[in-house]
Amino acid sequence: MISAILKSLYGTENGQLLTSELKLIMKEFSDSYSSPSTRGFSEKDSILITYGDSIYKESEPPLQTLYEFCRGTLTDSINSIHILPFYPFSSDDGFSVIDYYSVNPDLGNWNHVEAIGKTYRLMFDAVINHISVQSEWFGKFLKDDLKYKQYFICLHGNEDISNVTRPRSLPLLTPFSTQSGKKFVWTTFSADQVDLNYKNPEVLIDIIKVILFYVKMGAQYIRLDAIAYLWKEIGTSCIHLNQTHKIVQLFRSILEDVAPNVQLITETNVPHHENISYFGNGENEAHIVYNFTLPPLLLYSFYSKDVRKLSDWAKSLQFPSDSCTYFNFLASHDGIGITPLTGIVDIETIELICDRVKKRGGYISYKRNPDGSESPYELNINYLDALGDPDSSEDIDKIAKRFLTSQAIMLSFRGIPGIYYHSLLGSRGWENGVKHTGQARSINREKIDRKILEKELKDKSSLRHKVFYPYLRMLKIRSEENAFHPNGTQTILYCHRSVFTLIRSSVQNDEHILCFHNVSDESQDIRLDSGNSLIAHANSFEDLFTNQQFHIDEHQFLKLTLAPYQIAWLKAVAYAD
Repeated sequence: MISAILKSLYGTENGQLLTSELKLIMKEFSDSYSSPSTRGFSEKDSILITYGDSIYKESEPPLQTLYEFCRGTLTDSINSIHILPFYPFSSDDGFSVIDYYSVNPDLGNWNHVEAIGKTYRLMFDAVINHISVQSEWFGKFLKDDLKYKQYFICLHGNEDISNVTRPRSLPLLTPFSTQSGKKFVWTTFSADQVDLNYKNPEVLIDIIKVILFYVKMGAQYIRLDAIAYLWKEIGTSCIHLNQTHKIVQLFRSILEDVAPNVQLITETNVPHHENISYFGNGENEAHIVYNFTLPPLLLYSFYSKDVRKLSDWAKSLQFPSDSCTYFNFLASHDGIGITPLTGIVDIETIELICDRVKKRGGYISYKRNPDGSESPYELNINYLDALGDPDSSEDIDKIAKRFLTSQAIMLSFRGIPGIYYHSLLGSRGWENGVKHTGQARSINREKIDRKILEKELKDKSSLRHKVFYPYLRMLKIRSEENAFHPNGTQTILYCHRSVFTLIRSSVQNDEHILCFHNVSDESQDIRLDSGNSLIAHANSFEDLFTNQQFHIDEHQFLKLTLAPYQIAWLKAVAYAD
């Protein structure tokens, strides 16, 4: 497989030479790495998404503070941590990496990272589409170092790049002065982030070495950042190219050989049918794909108090194999991508969503289209704030309850949940951050003093308290139920336009949970009859949150009333003969 991919990318002769070189690299890695036993998915899997300095304490390395906070509060609820890029960087809050092999000294060192990895499974970012202009690689390129002359993509300026897909409203090419003169270098994301040239096989070999180093340092998830843009071909869209998929397949083949415990996760903020292409055939590309459609579609469901589009889309989700699944999330260090709604809601609805977000104090980021026009790309707002009603003031109990219902829907989906630290902590938007940095994404990237945070969490009247502890309880309940296994089944039911309903069943199909989520501020009466197979076979249910018992009545109906924004996860506890 490895040889075939390298030959397809670089030709037969070069492919053979590269295969021999790569085999030596893999052997050297294997000789120094003791791979833990192969591990699949589990209902216990949930991933905290956080910066290394999200929580800080004076005179203490932030990575140490993060570890101590998590170890003291999260161990029973969350088993994995995605530490957003913790390498030295020059911009984009870590995503313009200066040195792939170092820990940012402002955060700590590799000992701190390894300490976290002894308690939690770790996700590392492989920011490999681009690198910082301050990196050694690019510095040597500017000096015309022979090795690095072909590490970056230079154009003359007369090439047709009109079809290139742009995630930003910024110039695609950035001029730089090199020792041999001015050159126009490909910069997909910003002038500080120069794209790597994978047509040069030396780049690929160096990046493979980086990925294997991350595995050696404790990564059990490798997140392939902005992977869709990896390979460039003039005259094409330069997104999702076949060569890019081949490289993802190569990464998976390598890891299966030397570190089968490590899972690849792809980050591609694009329409759903494009996003899931990174599953490949279900066995040969990403183990996990970000479920980018869920955040904006769920937001729309709360705005409209209507779950029908969400239900229809959820019903269409496909899982190509038991070796791949979705990474379900609602918030992250980035904004809420709006392009995944393409084909699900119309343009007018997207505009209404954008208007509402702006009324809630958020911002809209735009992308440039091939015809020169711009369209919404991302909603920059804290997810808790985005859910709010812009036309009325609300008490914090209602705010917390509605927000937790949104999170419960995400947790109930088949897949692995990803929880952004500000969601777990019940944070609001950081307007001062936007003013300070001039970047819209800063609204959801506030760093928190641990002393202040713990004081607010102890305050039972605070929003943080009302979100944090119920959220932990939901996570713990989820982790203890086999029905929430990522390889278990998911059946979407239609019982009310304002109640998102699904059945989760265990891999063995012997445990079942009926999940109800009221997305409206009104009480809703629910009635399910024996036409549903679970209702036909079960005669008693218990709510995992309240322990309340529900029974099938003499007419073979299950009836319940959901209060505004109520969650009910009913586990089948008794079955008909």
